[in-house]
Amino acid sequence: MVKLRLKRCGRKQRAVYRIVAIDVRSRREGRGLRKVGFYDPITNQTYLNVPAILYFLEKGAQPTETVQDILKKAGVFKEFGSNQTKLN
Repeated sequence: MVKLRLKRCGRKQRAVYRIVAIDVRSRREGRGLRKVGFYDPITNQTYLNVPAILYFLEKGAQPTETVQDILKKAGVFKEFGSNQTKLN
């Protein structure tokens, strides 16, 4: 199973996170399938590759709680819902 989760990067006391699609059995800093976004909690900046995120969500990837909150704030699930109705 694939999850969308955060991967810690950056230096001490200055963490930034990549949002990656990764196998559930991999560790946090393990090798991801694909980088789909970036999140900086200090400046509260996000960059999301929305087409890649939608691709993984359509294939059944599950976001973690934190990633789900980030995606909700960005409005990705609205696009995901509209894509689902187009497919059916």
